[in-house]
Amino acid sequence: MVIMTKNLEAGELLQMHDRNPGMPLELDWVMNTQVNRSAVERRASTIFKRRAVKKKAQIAWLLRAVSCIDLTTLAGDDTHGRVKRLCAKARSPVRKDILKEFGMEGLTVGAVCVYHSYIDTAVKALDGTNIPVAAVSTGFPDGLSPLEQRISEIKASVAAGAKEIDIVIRRGYVLSGNWEALYAEVSAYREACGDAHLKTILGTGNLSTLRNVKKASLVCMMAGADFIKTSTGKESVNATLPVSLVMVRAIREYYDRTGIKIGFKPAGGIKTAKDALAWLVLIKEELGNEWLNADMFRFGASSLLGDIERQLEHNLTGRYSADFRHPTA
Repeated sequence: MVIMTKNLEAGELLQMHDRNPGMPLELDWVMNTQVNRSAVERRASTIFKRRAVKKKAQIAWLLRAVSCIDLTTLAGDDTHGRVKRLCAKARSPVRKDILKEFGMEGLTVGAVCVYHSYIDTAVKALDGTNIPVAAVSTGFPDGLSPLEQRISEIKASVAAGAKEIDIVIRRGYVLSGNWEALYAEVSAYREACGDAHLKTILGTGNLSTLRNVKKASLVCMMAGADFIKTSTGKESVNATLPVSLVMVRAIREYYDRTGIKIGFKPAGGIKTAKDALAWLVLIKEELGNEWLNADMFRFGASSLLGDIERQLEHNLTGRYSADFRHPTA
């Protein structure tokens, strides 16, 4: 069985999209934005019900999901050995015998995401691949350390070899409506990143309202964010479809206004292949096929890959295998 999808040939090397140059803060745009919560929740509840993804189409979508994963370890007990094993999994995310059946040898994940202390280990372990290393920064997960320290963290991670920097915004600026301060800080982060891509984590579970999520999304994009991301994975509520719908519509609105494409990354709580399919459907229907690649869309996940691999094997054998047959790290 050979499964090929457009723009996902085996061994294809994806390149990050053009940088977002940012724009001046337009407070009128931010303050006048509205979100109809009931309409958002109603639309989100129908996303996966409206489109059936089965058989060969499901295999192709799941392979696409694998290519869009930021394979992540952000635990207090991380070790260099664990990071090396994670990188080995990133290089070969699905068992070779399974990929061979689908004609997808050479498939890799979108990136590996680690703490600053493990950047060098990850860079060395991924040498010879096109897999970038992403590092969390700016006082992750709360973003409350002194600004100078947060800026220094970004610069140190870029110098160590990180190609993507996942920063966290100060939620207090959103909750108090201090959009000028949020814009200034994210702009400073963008400058400190240099050539590395900036992914801004909103921490949506702490932002109280969907309107705040929309406003924060717009301000971060205006300040130069290349990606907007839902969560750190440490909040009590992480990525949800309603929040994601609001954020991708903000991306669409920003694109319509500026012509600049911004990437999207849901993170936290996305654990099953079915979850992954729901988010891929969301992206296809709201942003279109141009966003359905690792250049423009990522999953922040640590356990998602294992379930996708089990589903792929099930499509071949008709049986579900034990989790230990598909270790992540």
